[in-house]
Amino acid sequence: MSEVKKMSSSRRHHLKSLILSIAATWMEEETAEIIAAKAAYLSEHCVKPDLSGDQAALMEICKKIHHLLDKIDEERYDSESKVTKSDKEIEDLKMKVVELAGVKKPALKKVRMSADSMLQALLGGKHKVTMDLRSNLKQVKKEVKEEPAEAAGRLA
Repeated sequence: MSEVKKMSSSRRHHLKSLILSIAATWMEEETAEIIAAKAAYLSEHCVKPDLSGDQAALMEICKKIHHLLDKIDEERYDSESKVTKSDKEIEDLKMKVVELAGVKKPALKKVRMSADSMLQALLGGKHKVTMDLRSNLKQVKKEVKEEPAEAAGRLA
């Protein structure tokens, strides 16, 4: 077997601090990239409005902006309704899967229990019911039959 060399605690601590510092710089770079991407997207899609001109031109710009807002709201509502509809379908399918799988019955174990203890378990401790089935049986006394012995004696 090969021997496993253990690393000293100072070396382990140093490596851990290096990994954490590298991860911190990566996270800072990632947040800077995200901020730059947001700024680029906003500058591309949200052009600064030209507010110079008379009142009629400004009213026309406001109407265009409201029209765009209405269009975006309609798209948002449509996409939201699609999502809720698909969520309902997913829930229905999950319920169908559960129904198709059915309830799994546990494996029954063989339990040795007398009739009295079974009745006590079913009825509870309040009812005193004895079920001695052997006491209800008709008792038959064994009689020795002498007839076959007499018949055998006659033949001999």
